[in-house]
Amino acid sequence: MPRVSTADLVEAARAGGRATAAFNVITLEHAEAIAAGAERAGRPAVLQISHNAVRFHGNSLRPIAAATAAVAEACGVGLAMHLDHVEDLDLLHQAADAGFSSVMFDASALPYADNVAATRAAAEWAHSTGLWLEAELGYVGGKTAAPTSAHAEGARTDPDEAAEFVAATGVDALAVAVGSSHGMTKRTASLDIELINRLRAAVPVPLVLHGSSGVPETTLRAAVAAGIVKVNVGTALNAAFTAAVRTALAAGAPSDPRKYLAPARAAMIDVAAEILSVVSG
Repeated sequence: MPRVSTADLVEAARAGGRATAAFNVITLEHAEAIAAGAERAGRPAVLQISHNAVRFHGNSLRPIAAATAAVAEACGVGLAMHLDHVEDLDLLHQAADAGFSSVMFDASALPYADNVAATRAAAEWAHSTGLWLEAELGYVGGKTAAPTSAHAEGARTDPDEAAEFVAATGVDALAVAVGSSHGMTKRTASLDIELINRLRAAVPVPLVLHGSSGVPETTLRAAVAAGIVKVNVGTALNAAFTAAVRTALAAGAPSDPRKYLAPARAAMIDVAAEILSVVSG
């Protein structure tokens, strides 16, 4: 079916008291697995390609974007395309022509005033081309910039500052730091649910949770109930992919990559379907 927009998925989820799940695409198998998981769950989803994934593909956005778009259009449920963690304007300016409906512009490592200025300029450009723009305030763990912990002093998003940031930048959604971390392979993250409630009350735009792979299912449900509307997932897919490849190779899979990529893709389908049932069921 035709691709849908991230804005429409997020607003529908928000109106229904649910969240929409956004899954990272690194290879074609990722995109195929997310689409199949969405069909199994009967729920729409977001296919997102990160700046790091673009670097992996030789700093060339269009090939992986075109493949992802083709998968989305062949899917039986609505899928949107989102460009995630964009850090430079050159990549941002490629988004609309490459088929994306939304971008996450990440200037969160900059001092607050610089983050505001850079994000406001990015939002103005994005809106001039019809793109929905997400930004980040606070520190979501697992990045290379200091502080190194999601629980370090000053890492969490302050509600008053968040309200000021959204008003000053005009962004359409805000990724918030509430205790999650990128790259977690175990679901042991502890989220500040009370802070999520305060952020929802202070901020007029949808809230986004990055680093959701490390969040236990019950906590993830609580976060959605408290006000998280978009849930980003990457590491959970990669962990399932890698475990399935290792198992297939240990069992003597031949050199034909299809023999170990097929079970890897199947493992990612299970993860995508499960997470969609949790956050948008």
